[in-house]
Amino acid sequence: MAAEGLSLELRAAIGFNGHVPFGLICHPNKQHMLYPLGCTVVIQDLDSKKQVFLHGHTNNVSCVVVSRDGVYVASGEVAFMGFKADIILWHFQRKELLARLSLHKGRVEGLAFSPNNLYLISLGGQDDGSVVVWHVDQREAICGSPASAQNSGNATVVVCSSCRDEMFVTAGNNTVRVWELDLPNRKIHPAECRTGHLRRVVTCVEMADDDSYFYIGTSSGDVLKMNTNSKLMTDFGPQKKMFSLGVTTLVLLKTGNSIVGTGEGIVALCKGSDYQVMKKIQVQGGVTSLTCRGQGHQFFIGTNKCQIYRVNYTEFKEELIAACHNEAVHDIVFPFGISDLFATCSGNDIRVWHTPENRELLRIVIPNVTCHAIEIMRDGKSIISAWNDGTIRAFTPETGQPMYVVNHAHSLGVMAIAATNDCKRIISGGREGQVRVWEIREMTQKLTEVLKEHVSAVSCIKVKKDDRECVTASLDGTCIIWDIVRFVRKQMFLANTLFKCLCYHPEEYQVITSGTDRKIGYWEVFDGSVIREVEGSASGSINGMDITSDGAFFVTGGDDHLVKLWDYKGGAVTHVGVGHSGNITRLKICPGKKNIVSVSADGAILLWKYPDLH
Repeated sequence: MAAEGLSLELRAAIGFNGHVPFGLICHPNKQHMLYPLGCTVVIQDLDSKKQVFLHGHTNNVSCVVVSRDGVYVASGEVAFMGFKADIILWHFQRKELLARLSLHKGRVEGLAFSPNNLYLISLGGQDDGSVVVWHVDQREAICGSPASAQNSGNATVVVCSSCRDEMFVTAGNNTVRVWELDLPNRKIHPAECRTGHLRRVVTCVEMADDDSYFYIGTSSGDVLKMNTNSKLMTDFGPQKKMFSLGVTTLVLLKTGNSIVGTGEGIVALCKGSDYQVMKKIQVQGGVTSLTCRGQGHQFFIGTNKCQIYRVNYTEFKEELIAACHNEAVHDIVFPFGISDLFATCSGNDIRVWHTPENRELLRIVIPNVTCHAIEIMRDGKSIISAWNDGTIRAFTPETGQPMYVVNHAHSLGVMAIAATNDCKRIISGGREGQVRVWEIREMTQKLTEVLKEHVSAVSCIKVKKDDRECVTASLDGTCIIWDIVRFVRKQMFLANTLFKCLCYHPEEYQVITSGTDRKIGYWEVFDGSVIREVEGSASGSINGMDITSDGAFFVTGGDDHLVKLWDYKGGAVTHVGVGHSGNITRLKICPGKKNIVSVSADGAILLWKYPDLH
């Protein structure tokens, strides 16, 4: 990587992987919050919102845990089938990688530190099925064993004792075991816990402060109280009205009461004895994380819709502090000449973001349809968007109110959209390959011309500054330059590739294109000839590109998960940004050349500092 150029500095990340169970953690110092995003672990200051990133995993992070005193952080990953999945041990204060521990195959399911940081317990996924005890100081495995008996299901949760380093609990599908570590003989001995006539899939485990009992939440929606010494179930509840979609997270309070998070998105404060609900709140998405700040006067909720909420214990009211896309992001645009705002689209929503504090200003949701592309009109008065149900929709940028809808714009869905600089016309590209020009007036939207040349989906449209010409890229291996005054084809570029993206050079005598053949092509607008081809990526398609306003540099991103900054004349990479864990779908250089913003298929939005190139 170093040979390919300097590294881009990751300034901020808008994103949170809410699908990781217990992934959101409040650090014991009460100042920081940790959560996974793709293959990085983000440490965020709760007051200043400043972020630090732990880079080291090559694949998605599947679990995160912080030691009780906050000195160490450990994270596990998902690997490809048959390959080893690493556990990385980090030093929190120095933010540095201490050790890579690799034994598990396929996936690390769960991690837990012993109370005095002597040991780290790790649990492999269903293809691995083993539990391993690691010595933290010596950074080596002590012993391992299959996590569950052969006649029961997989273990998915591991929790250490609150007082003794040598005891821990694993639980999962119809299995609950209490383990003892025998250090001199390097063995771990399990004891099966009996739940009587109840058959349960365990989703979370909480240990009491004195180790006398531990509590397990189940997918059936009840909580079982287990005796640690006798290994028997002593109580369970609620016995009548169970929690819908299962108890996914559980926090025990000093008062004896507990906070329960459910798959339905209910967070309830329950009485300690019979789990009667005293207070409850509803959040968006199923709860996957509950974490207390300090003694529990404040706690945070993470949901599988990738939202983070803050709740004060006394008022018990939720406050949304972070929201991000939970599906692939398809497009990103900046308003003309403004660098502090940008809009993204993903799944069924369009969101507008404010960069200085990376917060969401506006969300426009249209249920059950997918937005493929967006564009902000040059006058800033409307956001136009392309949808898979064949409609073009326009919204006001301040309030998100619908302005107009063009129904049946394309028969198989609209894939690309662009607007002319005078804001009077829209050019749209469909999945069937047609390019259509629409005239936008105060009250009406009229189809002026249909350009039928492409035979496959149109992936990208760019308009020339004088509004007399546009260029369209298509998955059929052609790019066409159209005269949009006379509505005829001027030039056509042919290549053995599916074109995904293109850019006009600011002086508009050349076009750069890229796509699935991983090559960046420089084309002459005048006669459609290829000037040069540069190898753009070592693996995977290039899906997005953008060029600076002076035409000296451009950026590309694609399925190799790397953001690359190129020198236009030299055709060489100057800087590389590593941080995405999904395929990069689009990226843009902000108008003031402060940031490069890239979006990816895992829902993350990453802001990179534009390097000083003088």
